[in-house]
Amino acid sequence: MTPEPVIEVRNVFKSFKAVEAVKGIDFQLNKSEFAAILGPNGAGKTTLVEMIEGIQKPDKGEILLWGMSWKGNETVLRKRIGISLQETRFTDKLQVWETLKLFASFYELRTDRVQEILEKIGLEEKRKSYVVNLSGGQRQKLALGLALLNNPSILLLDEPTTGLDPNARREVWSILKDLRENEQTSMILTTHYMEEAEQLCDRIIILDHGKILRSGTLKELLDNENLSGHPFSAAAPKNLDELFISLTGRHLHE
Repeated sequence: MTPEPVIEVRNVFKSFKAVEAVKGIDFQLNKSEFAAILGPNGAGKTTLVEMIEGIQKPDKGEILLWGMSWKGNETVLRKRIGISLQETRFTDKLQVWETLKLFASFYELRTDRVQEILEKIGLEEKRKSYVVNLSGGQRQKLALGLALLNNPSILLLDEPTTGLDPNARREVWSILKDLRENEQTSMILTTHYMEEAEQLCDRIIILDHGKILRSGTLKELLDNENLSGHPFSAAAPKNLDELFISLTGRHLHE
């Protein structure tokens, strides 16, 4: 069966004055596929994702979601995607359920959808807690809940588990895995955790200096990688972390 693309990035470039942030990137995301975009700081990840989200416009090339560009289709596309940023800002004096209800009103959703999301993200017991009193992990779950309210077909998540303890991180992973298995959601994820990319994603895209260095499943990347003569390569990589260092000369957190 031919894969059904939901996102197509075609020869995209983006510069900010003298800085070339994205340099001719091509890839597609298929229905029900989870892809991780990995890269050190300054690699171009945020710029690329913001263009996919419709926040930035490419200088050259095109980005299509379900075959549609953002120009002239913004209202339709906004209803079909969910976005969760690394540092989502909340109104501290609203309760959890009030926050979800407020955002649900933007999509003209019924109150029972708020209840569904509370149960899905595991915050039912915190429904009447003020946001200011939530832990970091609970705030991240709430941010994810807001992204899921409109039952999006595509999720765009920017470092959704940064700063979470291992248990909270795995709870978020469980939510995301359930979406892929039961709702055929597609997802692009940026992360600084190699294990997160390995656990969640079908495909891994390694980005540096505005270009895609490698793209494929973890097995493909490790099995097919030939780094002979690469300036940072000392031996064949045994895992994703070693591959990343071999390609970029840096750790992911640098």
